[in-house]
Amino acid sequence: MSDYRRIAVLDIGKTNAKVVVLDAATGAEITAAKMANTVRRDGPYPHYDVEALWSFTLDALRRFAKEPGFDAISITTHGASAALIGADGRLAMPVIDYEHEYPQAIRDAYDALRPPFGETRSPRLSMGLNIGAQLHYQKTAFPDDFAKVAAIVTYPQYWAARLTGVAANEVTSLGCHTDLWNPQTGAYSSLVDTLGIRPLMAPIRPAFDALGPVLPEIAGTIGASVPVYCGIHDSNASLLPHLVARKAPFSVVSTGTWVINFAVGGDLEHLDPARDTLANVDAYGRAVPSSRFMGGREFEILSAEIGDVAEEDVRAALPAVIARVLMLTPNVAPGSGPFPGREREWVNAEGARPAERHAAACLYLALMNEACLGLIGAGGPTIVEGPFAANGLYLTLLAALTRRPVIAVPGSTGTSQGASLLTGIAPVSTLETRTEPSAIAGLDAYRAAWLAALSRR
Repeated sequence: MSDYRRIAVLDIGKTNAKVVVLDAATGAEITAAKMANTVRRDGPYPHYDVEALWSFTLDALRRFAKEPGFDAISITTHGASAALIGADGRLAMPVIDYEHEYPQAIRDAYDALRPPFGETRSPRLSMGLNIGAQLHYQKTAFPDDFAKVAAIVTYPQYWAARLTGVAANEVTSLGCHTDLWNPQTGAYSSLVDTLGIRPLMAPIRPAFDALGPVLPEIAGTIGASVPVYCGIHDSNASLLPHLVARKAPFSVVSTGTWVINFAVGGDLEHLDPARDTLANVDAYGRAVPSSRFMGGREFEILSAEIGDVAEEDVRAALPAVIARVLMLTPNVAPGSGPFPGREREWVNAEGARPAERHAAACLYLALMNEACLGLIGAGGPTIVEGPFAANGLYLTLLAALTRRPVIAVPGSTGTSQGASLLTGIAPVSTLETRTEPSAIAGLDAYRAAWLAALSRR
């Protein structure tokens, strides 16, 4: 175990980015800075404002190096992103927003050359959610720019490279529905050679590796020379502490913009690529059956439409919502999840009060999550991390629907705490709230009506 006292974590989510300093002994957040992760519309395609993120990161590290100080830097970011680096170490092409949709001809061409699901356990996803599709688009649509690429790195490792000058790739990001990885063999898939990019792929390093100290010029800027660890995909960062502390079977529901479900000890052989299931790869290189839907984005949309409602009012409205069979069917955010190709619809909602719609939204999220967990053979307790861990009604409903305990891990630093473990510090115990499954009158009939509504559409 390391003797680090404090760890700085760069944590870039799809919606927000933050730099957090954590106490290595307790896992407590000592200080944090946050900014929105914006998408720029200039240039060849929509792309992340990496220079704004870089300025934010350096400023936060400079301030935090003075007070409270830190001994190492770890990194975690969202998946479905890669950086194309030129021979000069700078970006050869902007880091594409994975929500950008490509022309139909390019999509059709990619569909014809991508490997089968049986090889990659990576489903064909919309937009640029497969990194292989991104690379194919960039190479096909912008051949002159792509010709200047000297190295391809996954997104956490891009930031590690900017800090250390060392280019690397890492398996949790490569194994995150990229089409580029074969989780059965623990090696690149055939797509890497089909695209002709094997010579460009940076060496694979373990997430736990210290790639080196920060570059001298960065040490001068922030006022500290500390080691930088390779980094990890954010949902796998949330999973890591549980892999260390728990025995299978259990599942982890990592919530943010996306709700990512991991079934440790689940079913890898019956994954359904048409329903947004896949194999993720954990920090130790092992395949983990997974599923997802864009639940955080959906709840954000619904909350903005419905307005603020007190939790006690929402709970009080639940029996009437169930009795009335007031429901929301998928999908609020299209393009992902266990029920693809559907557009949302409110049912029996005429004249519904905001509290009733909010309760129906919580039912919707719990039903979607139950479906996702069922598809991957989840068993044992369900650990919920991130914003949904604070939604008491959702937790109650998920426990009742799955008939398994739900353990909420509160706080906003689940990914940051997981990333901090890459530095060799010991995992710390965290405050958990356990919700045991209990019967809710009419819930089984409500679920049956919800599924029947889906089958009719």
